[in-house]
Amino acid sequence: MQSQKKHPQLFSFEFYPPKTQEGAAGLQVVHSKLAALNPDFFSVTFGAGGSTRDLTFDTVVDIQSKGIAAAPHLSCVASTKENIRAILKNYQDHDISRIVALRGDLPSGMMSAGEFRYANELVEFIRQETSDSFQIHVAAYPEVHPQATSAAEDFKNFKRKVEAGANAVITQYFYNADAYFYFVDTCEKNGITIPIVPGIMPITQYSQLFRFSEMCGADIPRWLRKRLEGFGDDRASVQAFGLDLVSDLCRRLLDGGAPGLHFYTMNQSAPTLSILERLNP
Repeated sequence: MQSQKKHPQLFSFEFYPPKTQEGAAGLQVVHSKLAALNPDFFSVTFGAGGSTRDLTFDTVVDIQSKGIAAAPHLSCVASTKENIRAILKNYQDHDISRIVALRGDLPSGMMSAGEFRYANELVEFIRQETSDSFQIHVAAYPEVHPQATSAAEDFKNFKRKVEAGANAVITQYFYNADAYFYFVDTCEKNGITIPIVPGIMPITQYSQLFRFSEMCGADIPRWLRKRLEGFGDDRASVQAFGLDLVSDLCRRLLDGGAPGLHFYTMNQSAPTLSILERLNP
């Protein structure tokens, strides 16, 4: 973890672009509360196959206009060099200086990703087109990408993204700190020393967590799954248990040398605020 301890701690929060006026109004409240914590940036997701491309752009520009650094996601899926070039130009025109570059998930029925097959190709293109105009964040899976043929192959794919020009890494969320520490050790043995920021998912509802984890390939350990199932419909107990568990996870990660935390907020402020209050009493 020595490589990570050298980096300043970075805290960021992730949103998805709202699809309704009510959702947009709610997100305004959420990011105004989280902005009070002076995060390094807010990131905004990019729907499967670019389905929220315009909404992502509008949300990012709105956040940036309020004086908060915004980092839009860019996905390979359904993207062409032409439209990515145009998107990058629009972001540059609005003083956006961070990008989260991802391969993205293929929507149901889509057989081809587009002109970019993998995230390293997208990172390389961004560098070719814009040089160092953007700080590029890429994804990592400490517990191995669900579609990877092996852990070794998954790490090779990750390393290609770093070598293509990534500045920093945001991991998929996890509940096993050892998976993160082992992943960082593997990175250091392979000469990768850029910041690797753990992704954090607060626990508020078991059904939602289970469904989301199934989609993105994050592991819910058996003991944790059984504990959450045992609470049944007692949402207050799930939230109290989740707050204890995730706060302890965050503390262990930070004490172990993690260079900050990236919170998957699900467009809510209260769970993340409660965790950070525990970390900074």
